[in-house]
Amino acid sequence: MLINMFDRKDIKSFYLLAAKRTKNFLLSERCREFFIFLFFFFIAGGFWLLQTLNNDYETEFDIPIRLKDIPNNVVITSEPPEHLIIRVQDKGTVLINYWLSKTFYPISLNFDDYKSQSNHVRIPASQFEKRISSQLDASSHLLSVLPDTVEYYYSAGASKLIPVTLQGTVNAGKQYYVSDTLFKPDSVRVYAPAGVLKNLTAAYTQPVELSNISDTLKRKVPLLAPKGVKFTPDEVELTLPVDIYTEKTVDVPIYGINFPPGKTLRTFPSKVSVTFQVGLSKFRQIEASDFHILISYEELQQMQSEKYNVQLRSVPAGVSHVRLHPAQIDFLIEQVPAE
Repeated sequence: MLINMFDRKDIKSFYLLAAKRTKNFLLSERCREFFIFLFFFFIAGGFWLLQTLNNDYETEFDIPIRLKDIPNNVVITSEPPEHLIIRVQDKGTVLINYWLSKTFYPISLNFDDYKSQSNHVRIPASQFEKRISSQLDASSHLLSVLPDTVEYYYSAGASKLIPVTLQGTVNAGKQYYVSDTLFKPDSVRVYAPAGVLKNLTAAYTQPVELSNISDTLKRKVPLLAPKGVKFTPDEVELTLPVDIYTEKTVDVPIYGINFPPGKTLRTFPSKVSVTFQVGLSKFRQIEASDFHILISYEELQQMQSEKYNVQLRSVPAGVSHVRLHPAQIDFLIEQVPAE
């Protein structure tokens, strides 16, 4: 309790001492001289600023563009620019007034005024100069308007569904592989002028470059829309399932085909070991019956060698790095006694 009393007394004493020193400084001759200097400094600065702002300068402003009265059956496939950038020259005081208080009215484009048979509208920016100048002071000079052409495309209800296609390169890490490429949705609706629409067969993603991936990957990918084309939706979810390779061996029997009656094929050995790599998720699904080793009678008749180079006639999907053992076999065409 005694400590708290001393603390309060110390704080009060410090406050009174600080107030006394501040009062003495403000009433001192040095302080009056400082405030007089500060006053004249701001006066001089004000005159300098007014003199500077009386010079001519150039600066840029944005004027919004609005496309209005679009019919319900029309889809704008490539939007016009959101703003016109105007470059204006005038005295600094006028330009500051634009920045602080001037609100530029949007340039409105009535859809029906610019309809085109090609569904492609191009309007020179020079057509807007009078409307822009009417919003400027008489002393202001309009130096330029960018872009120099306002352009947009539209579709009058024409559309179709097209499949999504991946554009780019995807590589899995060592001992891994990408087992599929999935999109959600796998097709999108495309709107475009009729002449463009008929030539569109796929919606390509923006380039995707992925390497050394070792786990299933999901990401949103924007679609790459050509000029005058609109996709709905304009992005899809890409899923890349990643699986790990494992090795498996099966024994595949050899069969002869197209042999005439009374003749049959005998091979040594009668089966070939097929070793291959397959994803772990498909390891149990792949069996010997998924492979076919077929030797035709006509093929053997044309051979000059006594050994046959074994070839697989079919390989199931998802199988790679196939090896055969033995790669060559002996064969014999036997005459079968008539029954």
